[in-house]
Amino acid sequence: MKSLRWRKFVDLFWTGASGAGVVLALVPLLSLLWLVVSQGVANLSFSFFTNLPAPVGEPGGGVGNGIVGTLLLVAIASAIALPVGIGAGVFLAEKGDGRAGDVIRFVTEVLSGVPSIVVGIVAYGLVVERMKRFSALAGGLALALLMVPTLARSTEEFVRLVPGALREASLALGVPKWKTSLRVVLRTAAAGIITAVLLAVARAAGETAPLLFTSLNNQYWNLQPDQPTASLTVQIFNYAISPYEDWHHKAWTAALVLLLLVGLLNMLARILSRNRMEGAR
Repeated sequence: MKSLRWRKFVDLFWTGASGAGVVLALVPLLSLLWLVVSQGVANLSFSFFTNLPAPVGEPGGGVGNGIVGTLLLVAIASAIALPVGIGAGVFLAEKGDGRAGDVIRFVTEVLSGVPSIVVGIVAYGLVVERMKRFSALAGGLALALLMVPTLARSTEEFVRLVPGALREASLALGVPKWKTSLRVVLRTAAAGIITAVLLAVARAAGETAPLLFTSLNNQYWNLQPDQPTASLTVQIFNYAISPYEDWHHKAWTAALVLLLLVGLLNMLARILSRNRMEGAR
């Protein structure tokens, strides 16, 4: 009887401790969300999404060029990083037990620990100095270098979770190994890989330091990859460090817009992964 009471007490204690830990983890997150929403919602309007930044002292203005520039930079980075990162992850999971796999893992671990500003300086030396100007290509390359480690290691873990029986059944039917990896393994791990892609894109969309050395900024609309390009993060940075109160308010609103874009990507990825899982059933 005494042992039963003790077990119930321990169960209640650790249940309460777990709940308290969840609350402690949610408090800073919710306070941050509330701060951004409360400070940024006052200037939020449709024109803020579509207009160019206004000069100092003039009312109105928006971050439409920053939104378009961020999408352009993330698209360039994804076009570079997704094939490399996902391909490296599949290779590590399928054939990564040898020396080549150890080298790739070491490189991805080193890249994942490199500060983003250092990546921006590297992209500056590789692209900006050779092109003699800042550009979206340089910014996309810098963001791609930040995305690859996350994609490679996450894809490796999700591919390793695919049951070996599926591979064996496909190979037993005479399907080549490379087709098995593409049509069976990747399709089964698609939901997890989509989550990894989401994490990588969210990190790329929120980076500022590497873009200061690569894409810089642009006060106007730009869709040319070889020209300086605006981005939401750099605009937030410029607004926040300015001495103008109006720009400070716009920085909060731009931060809210960036939060909304990342949240939209999260919801889209959840919907896609859920549909994929239901289709697989």
